[in-house]
Amino acid sequence: MTTRIEHDLLGERALPADAWYGIQTQRALDNFRTTGIPISHFPELVQALAMVKSAAARANQELGVLELRKAEAIQAACSDIRAGALNDQFVVDLIQGGAGTSTNMNANEVIANLALAKLGHPKGAYKHLHPNDDVNRSQSTNDAYLTAACLSLQFAAQPLTEAIGTLGDALQEKAVTFTDVIKMGRTQLQDAVPMTLGQEFEAFAVNLGEDIDRLREAQQLLCEINLGGTAIGTGLNAPAHYQALAVEHLAQLSGRPLVPASHLIEATSDMGAFVFLSGVLKRFAIKLGKLCNDLRLLSSGPRTGLGEITLPPVQPGSSIMPGKVNPVIPEAVNQTAYQVIASDLAVTMAAEAGQLQLNAMEPMIVYNLLNAMRMLEEACHMLCSRCIKGIEANRETCARHVERSIGVVTALVPHIGYANATRIARQALQSNATIRELVIAEELLDPQRLDALLTPQAMLAPMTEA
Repeated sequence: MTTRIEHDLLGERALPADAWYGIQTQRALDNFRTTGIPISHFPELVQALAMVKSAAARANQELGVLELRKAEAIQAACSDIRAGALNDQFVVDLIQGGAGTSTNMNANEVIANLALAKLGHPKGAYKHLHPNDDVNRSQSTNDAYLTAACLSLQFAAQPLTEAIGTLGDALQEKAVTFTDVIKMGRTQLQDAVPMTLGQEFEAFAVNLGEDIDRLREAQQLLCEINLGGTAIGTGLNAPAHYQALAVEHLAQLSGRPLVPASHLIEATSDMGAFVFLSGVLKRFAIKLGKLCNDLRLLSSGPRTGLGEITLPPVQPGSSIMPGKVNPVIPEAVNQTAYQVIASDLAVTMAAEAGQLQLNAMEPMIVYNLLNAMRMLEEACHMLCSRCIKGIEANRETCARHVERSIGVVTALVPHIGYANATRIARQALQSNATIRELVIAEELLDPQRLDALLTPQAMLAPMTEA
């Protein structure tokens, strides 16, 4: 393998000659093999890093601390990376020591070498354009990486929001389709009162849709960035007016309403926005998991369970039991939810572990949040396309459950009294007779009045008369 030699404070190392990264990235490759998942696994993070470096270069040039030719080469390199070039050169493991320094240097080195090529120089010829002196000018990992993290999470939130919306729309479509399917509602897995299957699915849709607003709130918190704070928020080595200018350029590049943090020292160490986002993701995961629990219950059987809906069969369910089909899509989504919930605990612990002016655990926080968002996005698409859209109602089963349920007696309480209703319910359980049969037998209500009270229209909405 052809190599090239680079130097740093620890000495020299041989790197693959065709590598666009440099010696500090190589050392991180040697040191960190925690997840096996490199930065390139999340292109939104790569794009965010390139945007931060491009905005910084432009601000530095305008403030006279970076030569025009260097600034233009850096911005051109960043533009190529944002378009997808050299994504595979972002090789450092996402979980790493150093509070993200290896990720920042991976970006600095790839951008520097690509900029050098644009200036007509070979890789590693850093005397012409340096990863630290030029690409990282007026920056520290502690503001550049944290800003890129905030930006990448905003990028990742958009497709997740769209996926939640698509899933909600599919549930709402089923709600309309099932609007005339009468069934029993249940509390604590026991018969409660009648409802429609459409009402049940509409509740699913509304429940998930609420979290779109929560995600947007989380994105707003992530718009306040600490770019310009450098090492600990004091702005050391950054020129006057750099913060405002760099943030302005980054907002233009990203299309996000970014604003400078009001207190850079606080913003450099605070993980509050990440914790809030993690909580929103956990909240949505819990709701998504509960939905899948309900789908599995409603489709259970198909002969000896509730059997009120049929999920689309997507694969054989057993290697030994012929004809068995399992609810594998909801099961996979349930497991996704568990993983996201676990990720929230990891983010919580890492955020609490911050010390003094920095949180060294930022890489793990970023990894867990990006991974959770991607998993939830894919889970929404999978559940929507492979399950929800193909659900069918078992109308006869739903009707039979209503007819045989004692829960309908609740609709009669205002008319025959709680004591009579309780006695009728107990008799129905003991005799296996229907509520209607027993009420007529005891002449508690005349048949015409009883039938009116037990119609779906009467049982599915508030009373229209005393």
